[in-house]
Amino acid sequence: MSKLLHTVTVTVALLLCLSAAAQSQFVSTSIPRTQPQGEFSVFSSITKYLAAGDVVSLSSWFADNLDVTVLSTSRNCSKKQAREILRSFFASNTPRSFQVTHRASEANKKYLIGLLNAGGELFQVTIYATSNGQDTYRIQQLSISRQAAAY
Repeated sequence: MSKLLHTVTVTVALLLCLSAAAQSQFVSTSIPRTQPQGEFSVFSSITKYLAAGDVVSLSSWFADNLDVTVLSTSRNCSKKQAREILRSFFASNTPRSFQVTHRASEANKKYLIGLLNAGGELFQVTIYATSNGQDTYRIQQLSISRQAAAY
């Protein structure tokens, strides 16, 4: 009887561990992390920061001055001002996920369009980044607009 009780206890403990691991796997993947490869690897960090609403890390990719459009407000602003605009947006719209829908590039320019699920709404995010000829890209334009409902 003692061996049977030990076997049952170990089995239950193992099932609990597997269940906890499965739940943590689910939680960690609830924010999809788009990891573009190759020529679009510049966007792997950017998409991760968008999905998490990590404005501080995202702003490290900003050019010194950039065009920012959030909903219906557009402005050319400094890196610091852009950070505050996005901080305000994410305070009102907690991100849940980000999915890349389109990527394109040409010489020293990269474009990304994606869907941000935040605050119970879908937003289209468009990013335009340029390089000064090296592998370092900076975001020149960032636009967030409400996604029209699909019927």
